[in-house]
Amino acid sequence: MTATTDTDRDLQYEIEQFLYREARLLDSWQWPQWLALFEDDIRYWCPLRTNRPRREIAKETSSYGELSHFDDDRHSLGVRVDRLGTGMAWAEEPPSRTRHLITNVLIDEVGVADPFEVDVTSNFLLYRTNSETSTDIWAGCRHDRLRRRDNESFGIARRTILLDQAVLTSKNLSVMF
Repeated sequence: MTATTDTDRDLQYEIEQFLYREARLLDSWQWPQWLALFEDDIRYWCPLRTNRPRREIAKETSSYGELSHFDDDRHSLGVRVDRLGTGMAWAEEPPSRTRHLITNVLIDEVGVADPFEVDVTSNFLLYRTNSETSTDIWAGCRHDRLRRRDNESFGIARRTILLDQAVLTSKNLSVMF
């Protein structure tokens, strides 16, 4: 077992705080500020998940290029954020109230692809209520690649969202994970 250093603890704390601040931006409808957290080469992807027998568990999620709930780059994320601000996103009128709970934040790799990048896994629970009686709950995990920026903060270069649900019962996926 490797001893934990102060540097490891500092990086863990910094990443947790970054992810918690991101959740607060989402829950307070600060879309442009949230979008600013993403790098220009972002891939924001949520593959489909299917129920498979144990012997086929490796095939339970779709691969890149296959059908997904969404597969956004910086431009398409910007379009989604712009639409949320217009009042013309009918699924978000009135706006949803959300609560993003981020837990089990683990640093997977530091500096493998790039010395300024950190691969992080976290679990989430996203609660949404909209209108009088509409309530949705999504649970899952996120695999993020965070990139250190010049100003010493992080930017999100990759995000893969794995929902635990194989069948989504919500009316739409107009929220951000």
